[in-house]
Amino acid sequence: MMQTIKSFLIGLITFILITFILMIGFGILTIINIPRIIIPLKSFKIFLSKVSNIIGDITVYWVKLTMILMHGDNIELVGDEKDFKMDEWYMAMSNHQSWADIFVLLVSANYKIPLLKFFMKKELWWIPFIFLANKTLNMPFVNRHSKEQIKKNPSLRTKDYENTIKSCKRFLRSPSTIFSYAEGTRFTKDKHEKQHSPYKNLLIPKVGGMATALSAMPKINTLIDYSLIYKSNKRSAWDFLTGRMRHVKVIVKKYDIPERLKNKNYSTDEQYREDFKIWIETIWAEKDNDIENLKF
Repeated sequence: MMQTIKSFLIGLITFILITFILMIGFGILTIINIPRIIIPLKSFKIFLSKVSNIIGDITVYWVKLTMILMHGDNIELVGDEKDFKMDEWYMAMSNHQSWADIFVLLVSANYKIPLLKFFMKKELWWIPFIFLANKTLNMPFVNRHSKEQIKKNPSLRTKDYENTIKSCKRFLRSPSTIFSYAEGTRFTKDKHEKQHSPYKNLLIPKVGGMATALSAMPKINTLIDYSLIYKSNKRSAWDFLTGRMRHVKVIVKKYDIPERLKNKNYSTDEQYREDFKIWIETIWAEKDNDIENLKF
């Protein structure tokens, strides 16, 4: 009983502290970005983007300190993080295990590479922090049309492509890391079985979003792959806040993007689609093997 009460209080205090930090961070970001409406100059927008990224990194750093204070340093980084720079553009991807993934990834990448920029489902616009991230940190909302929807209305494929290209142009204003959960959804045994996934620990990757983003971002030369492995099977947001999600391994790997995959059009180039798919699937097989070897 006492352990339950203690766990509840730790979770509540952690939630209050993180919410307070996010409110301050996004409050500052909102105030900073108000002039964007009044002064539409491109150079001014670039300046505001750089300032916003700095505030974003500081906010993540304070969340990181809060988690260490409340739960200890439970994130174990495995892999080579040398030669990462804050003034370059990157593409990053990860497997998706839990609602806590976003915090683990932001903390792991903090002050090593530019702030992670997520493509967010348009259905999540009503969540306050996600809405503010969209408006102040240039994290765009995107519609995700299913294969069935595209089959009924092929023009949706072109529309999705154009919207993604348009969103990516925002990232050219200052060094950014475009991030994707390649699986498209959180891993569960039911989803794994339903897909008949050939991987032991992963769902089948969806590569269209990453390939399209790469088409629009000629400054990206490196892909960073994060593999998340949790010790605990308790992986809810509340488990994360209470500290029951004790130990997380984060495998970090870096890949140079082949020249043949740059400056292509994913929407019209069938060979590019196939080449990109094969490249990611090769990395995915290696990733699955790494997780199998290092999981708890």
